[in-house]
Amino acid sequence: MADHNDRTPIIPGQRQEPPATNGHDHSSPPPAPPLDEKQPQFAALPEWWDHAWETGGFLHGRWQDLRQAPELGWHAMANWVKAALALAGACVLVILLDTATNIVVDALHRLLTAAPHVRVGTDTSTGVFAVVDQPIRSYIAAHSAALPISASTVYTVWQVVGLFGLIGGSFRSSGARLTWTAWGAASIAMVYSTAPADGRTIATGFTVLGWTAASAIALRGLTLRPSLFIHNAAAGIDIRPQIHVPAPTAPPTDGTPDNVHPLQQR
Repeated sequence: MADHNDRTPIIPGQRQEPPATNGHDHSSPPPAPPLDEKQPQFAALPEWWDHAWETGGFLHGRWQDLRQAPELGWHAMANWVKAALALAGACVLVILLDTATNIVVDALHRLLTAAPHVRVGTDTSTGVFAVVDQPIRSYIAAHSAALPISASTVYTVWQVVGLFGLIGGSFRSSGARLTWTAWGAASIAMVYSTAPADGRTIATGFTVLGWTAASAIALRGLTLRPSLFIHNAAAGIDIRPQIHVPAPTAPPTDGTPDNVHPLQQR
């Protein structure tokens, strides 16, 4: 029997070599570093935090910029505060525009699909308005068969464009006034082309009179007289119109008749 006392003595503090194995030597992964080596790295974070909030630190300076921004105003506040506010405003604007676009598109879709069906010869209007409206309905229905949209949609768009030109022109918008002018010319042309031959002149005349009367609202304030604008580019020049009347000169004494006397105020 082998003597169990024939072992290699273990000396404290001395690194022991692992015993050799008969098979393949599978090396074990290196041991994880002790926790004491990671403590200095995390210990520096609280120290940096405290130093950043001290007077003159990074976070303290940013907090001072935020606190003084309302008092300094837009022009004097820090640039990074302006950039943050501008970015936030742009994000809010994009969200609002996206929501408003969806609402407007949905409203227009409902408005156009809810329009009444337009057919040739259908008497849907009465009175004087029918003289103008009926030829326009017939013209749209006869010339929109090949379009990808219905005649009802075209008729509704025609009404919306006229309403836009009338309201926008009353607010003195140049684009709206041009739209109103083109809309009126197109309406007159449609009435003249579709109205019956016996009453074509009367229908066209009614259309011209109605469009002209409505133009008093859409084209209000528009004048054909040229406007004169004087721009004084030189600073510090004050122009004050004045009239100077020269004093009358006394007549010469030599050779003056006795009946000539200077004017005197009584």
